[in-house]
Amino acid sequence: MQTDGSEFAVVRGGKIEVRKAGRGQPLVFLHPGMGLFGADSFLAALSNHFGVIAPSHPGFGLSELPDWMSTVDDLAYRYLDFLEKHDLRDVILVGSSFGGWIAAEIAVKSTDRIGCVVFVDTLGIKTGGREDRDIADIYGLARKDLDGRCFSNPSAKPDIAKLPDEQLTIVARNRESEALFGWAPYMHNPKLLGRLHRISKPTLVMWGAGDGIVSQDYGRVFAAAIPDATFAVVPEAAHYPYIERPRECAHLIEQFAASKIRHRMFA
Repeated sequence: MQTDGSEFAVVRGGKIEVRKAGRGQPLVFLHPGMGLFGADSFLAALSNHFGVIAPSHPGFGLSELPDWMSTVDDLAYRYLDFLEKHDLRDVILVGSSFGGWIAAEIAVKSTDRIGCVVFVDTLGIKTGGREDRDIADIYGLARKDLDGRCFSNPSAKPDIAKLPDEQLTIVARNRESEALFGWAPYMHNPKLLGRLHRISKPTLVMWGAGDGIVSQDYGRVFAAAIPDATFAVVPEAAHYPYIERPRECAHLIEQFAASKIRHRMFA
């Protein structure tokens, strides 16, 4: 990803690491639990059309984690403060997996600064009964099984073993923070599904055809709870389609955003 450089934004006393690239309508990408590893090609493709802003969540990457912050709700309000401080408007909000959960919590609270929302294989809701496993246990699976559920093509998986020590430290920090925010209850908010109807902006829900973490059925329930949401399946991809099919995913977002702009112009 050709970037304009990483920087730190100070939001209500805490520093957030931010990567930026491109120019144009702002697009904020909220990363999954593993952080921004593997996202370069996707963000580079998006930066040809949008002003891409890719923050590391508090506790992830090099972003600070305030002592009082312990829930996804806290993360959502931190990002609402971020949008307001930087006066970002008509934002394309894109969230993947854990980052999609954060995006959903943002959007049910306020869409004043959001133009449209894109969810990519998003976590955060409960679709089955109390004893049903809606979301695979990423902490209990063997590494080979987990990789097979996350990637249709194993070669697409970022090779963490080749990372330098400072990056491996970030990998460990990301995993620790993901567990802090997503452990109890596991990777969902029991009330979120009943709040998704509050998302009043155009919404695209993208899902990898072979996702083994959260199934297509889970994604369709998520999409059905949002008024007039569009559901799109990405072939030859699993839980991280933006890594396996970066250009295709970026193109879907570009087309969706353009169609909504045309609709507003002629409405």
